[in-house]
Amino acid sequence: YYSIPEAARLAQVSTWRIRRWMRGYAFRTRSGSASSPPVWRHDLSALDGRDALSFRDLMEVRAVDAFLRRGIRWKYLRAAAAKAYRDWNLTHPFSSGRFLTDGRSLFVEQAQRSRERDLMEVVRSQLAFRQVLAPYLFGAEFGGDAAVRWWPLGLRRQVVIDPQRSFGQPIVVREGVPTRALFAAWLANRSLGLVARWYEVNLGAVRDATRFEKQRASA
Repeated sequence: YYSIPEAARLAQVSTWRIRRWMRGYAFRTRSGSASSPPVWRHDLSALDGRDALSFRDLMEVRAVDAFLRRGIRWKYLRAAAAKAYRDWNLTHPFSSGRFLTDGRSLFVEQAQRSRERDLMEVVRSQLAFRQVLAPYLFGAEFGGDAAVRWWPLGLRRQVVIDPQRSFGQPIVVREGVPTRALFAAWLANRSLGLVARWYEVNLGAVRDATRFEKQRASA
């Protein structure tokens, strides 16, 4: 599992947003106040009084963020999520393989029902559905209806986040050494070659781990 601050660093989404998406939130309206429910049905209850995310929750955060960055409205996201849960029993609709296949027509249907054109223009224009999700699709590896691994630097690099290995922490794929350990060793001596010899990993693994941890630290 991942704490909210850890998920925020990995997904590059603020902790404030993640909390709102997971818990729901209240807001003021002209007629008084209203509330908004959680965006998806997250896997884990609070651990030691703190919210926690599963790997699927983490991937859902990235997918929702990709939609919002493209200007997709909340009412479409919520309507699409409700339909995906009702018709397909998907608790994490936006990070599922099935949604990536059928989501485009689902969003068009929601736009037609509400008689608004903004989303229709998005899905009919050159910004095709998979392009809307491009920031999320980068490095995601799917098995069936769910993301099973995430290669945050891309599939050709050696850093992987796999919920079946090292408790889902970022590692270099072949040897399984945590990227955080390689980065800490590099900070201590600034020698990629020396770190590679210490941990018996290839030089490219140390380079990729260092690059990944630098990106995470600056997020």
